[in-house]
Amino acid sequence: MEGITLASAASLSESREKFLQAEKYIRLHKNSEYQQLAEQLRDYPLYPYLRYQWLKTHLDHNEEIESFILKYRTTRYAGLLQNRWLRQLAKNKNWKALIKHYRSSSSAELQCDYHWAKYNAGQKTTALKAARKLWVVGHSQPSNCDSLFNRLIKSKYFTRDMLWQRFQAALGNDKVQLASYIESLMSTKDRDVAELWLKVHRNPQLVSNGTNWSQGGSQAGLIFAHAVDRIARGNSATAAEIWDRYKDQYIIPQHRAEQIERRLALGLAFRRDKQAYARLDKLNKSDKEVREWQIRTALREQNWQHVEKSLKKLNEQEKRDIPWRYWLARSYEEFGNQEQANKLFTQLSEDRSFYGFLSAYKLDHKIQINHRPVPISAEEIDKLEQRDDFRMVAEFRAIGRNEEAKRQWWYAVSRLETNDILVAAKLAEKWQWNQEAIFTIARAKYWDDMSLRFPIKYSDQVKLNAERQELDPAIVFGLIRRESAFKQDARSPVGARGLMQIMPKTGRQIARELKEKWRSVRSLYDPDVNVKYGTFYYKKLLEQFDGNYALAAAAYNAGPHRVKRWLPEDRAIAADIWIETIPFRETRAYVSAVLTYALIYQQRLQRNVLKIKDFMRDILPG
Repeated sequence: MEGITLASAASLSESREKFLQAEKYIRLHKNSEYQQLAEQLRDYPLYPYLRYQWLKTHLDHNEEIESFILKYRTTRYAGLLQNRWLRQLAKNKNWKALIKHYRSSSSAELQCDYHWAKYNAGQKTTALKAARKLWVVGHSQPSNCDSLFNRLIKSKYFTRDMLWQRFQAALGNDKVQLASYIESLMSTKDRDVAELWLKVHRNPQLVSNGTNWSQGGSQAGLIFAHAVDRIARGNSATAAEIWDRYKDQYIIPQHRAEQIERRLALGLAFRRDKQAYARLDKLNKSDKEVREWQIRTALREQNWQHVEKSLKKLNEQEKRDIPWRYWLARSYEEFGNQEQANKLFTQLSEDRSFYGFLSAYKLDHKIQINHRPVPISAEEIDKLEQRDDFRMVAEFRAIGRNEEAKRQWWYAVSRLETNDILVAAKLAEKWQWNQEAIFTIARAKYWDDMSLRFPIKYSDQVKLNAERQELDPAIVFGLIRRESAFKQDARSPVGARGLMQIMPKTGRQIARELKEKWRSVRSLYDPDVNVKYGTFYYKKLLEQFDGNYALAAAAYNAGPHRVKRWLPEDRAIAADIWIETIPFRETRAYVSAVLTYALIYQQRLQRNVLKIKDFMRDILPG
């Protein structure tokens, strides 16, 4: 048996070498050499990918492409190749083939090609009517849409309302150049109004003098509302004052007036303005965000009558949500109804969440993490591992194509039923692919496998640096779990790197403070460096905020300058209230997650040092 295994491994290693050589032949346009090697790789898991790479550089081979799409229709590469091929068919003006092979797509580029093909195939009315939806957007569309749009603009299906609709959408996205182009298509009379609107867009404070914008005609109210909306981005209080003073001078459509009222109320709430609760309470229409912020505003004021009133405004589904049940229990507590509060806290304390742990703390109960491993057998994992989709993932990883492996993984997972998603999560765990294991099991909404969801990885680096900085290892694990889910080479959209997501600028500063030579940005992917810098930075924030874990976690996410602005002005506030009323949704979720994960890791590490009371110190005025 061992001999067979070794032989198989040797064969696979040989196939990998041939695959990499075949890729080189594609790049060098050595087609005969490529074809010769490709024939030997038909049984290799990455053969469809190899074939895709060659065909995407030979998009005139229509029959071969059609055959590939049919044969490998269940692979990710069939769709990718088809999209490239459709673009090529459009360039070649092969309208008949394009219409035949087009499949519904979210790509505006492909949609324009398809409708232009239909226009050229004689289906002009259908094409132009479809083009209207593509034209009326608040951003520029791909250049291949131009021919279709030019025909639309000259047709009877193009209307004045469409011009105004796109003009407003463009300015709503601050696309001034696009709005100016749309203005050029308008009649002389409308162009004057559009020019005024552009002027106000550039300087919205012009409406603050109360001038009646009569030259705006029927659009004057919309221009005024747009200006207030722009002002509110920087100063909600000023915008509210202007709106209240002058709105009655204009005819403003009801839906737009309601949008502005909502925008102002929420803006004041985000900025912790004293007017916020009253404005939220007066809104004619409420939605989930409005109802939640009315509760948060009442909590920030510590006005429990308003909290109770706001909780009653939730719909029945929202009332069942654990956070709001927690705040209902807190309101019972504040009104002296401890028995009712404790009854609700007892129910909530069974939940493994921030609010469940807070409820356990209220009752002086030990938190329960209720570990239940996924009931998946080794045979099920092996069976999934042998499927074509997952053999491709394994091969991409084996040859160091990690990003392609990740894309293929999520494509494969997206095609699984719930039980097989659980199997995939365990497969990722077997491969020590931590982030994919964590995110995959989340897709199946299975929350009870603590070893899979909260792995203990990089423990040498964590324990060493936690000891250096006099931190509990659990808080470090909690930060890593939230920041990168243990993905060593994680990189955020803004450029943060590694396990603890250090920004390069911050890394350089930390190196200076540690009197170390800054090596490179890539050094932040080294777990030894990253955890060393991350623990140093978190300890620095913890000291800056007098040992308050919640404030330090918020500062790690949003920056210490913002956290200082969020501190209460005149009196202390309970930590649970402060966390609930953090203006940034991301930071609010981040703080509760890090503290929750740290408590879970306390139990995973079999420690008993940090407790939730350590995280719930009152937040003092700044």
